[in-house]
Parts: sequence; structure tokens; C-alpha cells
Amino acid sequence: MTEVPAEAGTEAPAESPIAEKPRLKEYDGEGITVTFEPRRCLHAAECVHGLPEVFDLSRRPWVLPDAAASERVAEVIRRCPSGALRYQPVAGGAEERPDVPTTVRRNSSGQLVLRGDLLVSGERGDRRETRAMLCGCGASRNQPYCDRSGSCAEPDDDVPEQR
Repeated sequence: MTEVPAEAGTEAPAESPIAEKPRLKEYDGEGITVTFEPRRCLHAAECVHGLPEVFDLSRRPWVLPDAAASERVAEVIRRCPSGALRYQPVAGGAEERPDVPTTVRRNSSGQLVLRGDLLVSGERGDRRETRAMLCGCGASRNQPYCDRSGSCAEPDDDVPEQR
């Protein structure tokens, strides 16, 4: 596992801990590399329920990309509604394709659940996304992403039937 800065963007002033550049944790496997951005995780648990042999919170490292077929790991990562988990295939595998058409829905907690070919703009610059959960209440300290610090604190999983 390695820790690397997130995608390029403008770096905010260092005085605020919230203004820090997002960090990605990287888990390298033979056929797939899994990246995890902890501040974006909203604990929908799609990963741990979908592939407990790969994603196990009681273990360090908690992600073992080679514990299942790369295609299956990618399939479960695509269920992550917040986009905290991403993957990069090694040597020519299929990259994540955005949903078509792009969808935006407000869940019962007020969060905006987006899936598709996204360009999300925030204080750290622009980021290309295929999945994101944006703050709908304005209280997040991780704008524009939801961190459940305001009225978005109630859990609501991204239900595939509602996409």
C-alpha cells in the first residue's frame, strides 16, 4: 500500500486541516490497483458486503486486490456510491466507464447521488469522476462532497434500482 496525493488540482492554504489536499491510499494487485480516499467514504459497506475476502476492515491492509478476480473487484468498486473507492486495471484491463446517461438524484437524507461522466469543481480544483455523493445541506467540511456532518448524517445506500 502506498499513499499518494489525489488528482491534480489547486492546493489550498495549509492552515486549515480541511484545506489539505485529499490523500489516496493505493493497494496494488497483479491485475488491478485499488485506490481509496478515506475522507470520501460514507460507509455504505458495498465493498465489505460485496467481497469480504478483498475488503476486510479488521485486517491491515484492509484491501487485498488479489483475493478475488480483478473483474469482480472492479464490479464491487463500481457499487461504491461516494466514489471513495476507485480502480485502475493493470496492463490493458477494462477501465471504469461512466454510466450513460448521467444521473443525479437526491436521496432521502438530502445528499446528491451522481453517476456518469462528471467534472466536479471544488476549492481544490476540478476532478473527473464517475461516481460522487455531493453535500445537499451545505454543512460538509469536505465540499462539495458530503461528509455527513450536517443534516445529511442519516445513512442512505445508493440503491441500484433507483439509479
